[in-house]
Amino acid sequence: MPKIRNAAIHGYGVYIPMFRIKGAELAKVWGKNASDLPVKEKAVAGLDEDTVTMAVEASKYALKRAGVDASSISAVHVGTESKPYAVKPSGTLVAEILGTSRKTTSADLEFACKAGTEAVQFITALVEAGRIDYGLAIGADTAQGRPGDALEYTAASGAAALVIGPAKNDCVAKFDYSVSFVTDTPDFWRRSYERYPVHASRFTGEPAYFHHTISAVNTILSENGYSVNDIDYFVFHQPNVKFPLAVAKVLSIPTSKVVPGLVADMVGNTYAACSMVALAKILDIASPGQRILATSYGSGAGSDSFVLTVCDGILEKRNRAPTYTELLSRRKEIDYSTYLKYRDKIRM
Repeated sequence: MPKIRNAAIHGYGVYIPMFRIKGAELAKVWGKNASDLPVKEKAVAGLDEDTVTMAVEASKYALKRAGVDASSISAVHVGTESKPYAVKPSGTLVAEILGTSRKTTSADLEFACKAGTEAVQFITALVEAGRIDYGLAIGADTAQGRPGDALEYTAASGAAALVIGPAKNDCVAKFDYSVSFVTDTPDFWRRSYERYPVHASRFTGEPAYFHHTISAVNTILSENGYSVNDIDYFVFHQPNVKFPLAVAKVLSIPTSKVVPGLVADMVGNTYAACSMVALAKILDIASPGQRILATSYGSGAGSDSFVLTVCDGILEKRNRAPTYTELLSRRKEIDYSTYLKYRDKIRM
């Protein structure tokens, strides 16, 4: 794909629900070995939280960091696979609550865990084409794992939002290149009227996650003359602790350059928000001039990959809103019965 010449992140925001359920609590219920779990704990949306409320909170933080009024936003694109309405857009709700311009394009996007970066692709294109000045790209999801399924241990709740506009001196990070890589690989799906998604177990690793992630990274590096040594931080989608590190090993990326795992951090896999939350975590610590390569993965299957250069605006803007670490520290532990109640998994 061609170079991105005039699109940048002006503000970013993350929202992590305060409720947590420990992996040991899940293991106790289902008779699993608590010493062999993929997570220590994960974030759980509360009774009054859903994709829309989390998207709004993350967007408010992003707008605050950007110093951009909501009325200047001309596009609101929400990537999710757990929207509250089967037939009713979430993007218009988010736009209405935030108070964006009425002259706003809005869309709900679905591509499993890369729906959020799909929104980033659309918003960067609209900005670069001069169709809009500023837009919001959002990834937000709630946990959808079937009780007792392996997904229940990692499927979590959270949101991330990016305010994207023209590249200026005070921006947070400038987009340099992007690439998308897709195939029809049915590793994860949910048919109509089914409550929970189905996955093809280990098939979701190879040829799904690894093939698409590695192909996207190799393509964006080779097409644009980069090597692993030219990148300061690598961000990968994190369905579990092992997959991102396995990709790093294949690509000969030093583990010190791979963003520390959100799953290991006790957030869990926030689906459409996961790669964007990880990017936000890096923006909290990156320095001007450093390069970030962020690569998402969505089952079905595909990856979006971006090369970004951190700009001087990060130094002043990052402290305008809560950081990833600050949000992570807000926690209240819940038991399995409360988790079932909060996630509406008990049907009368």
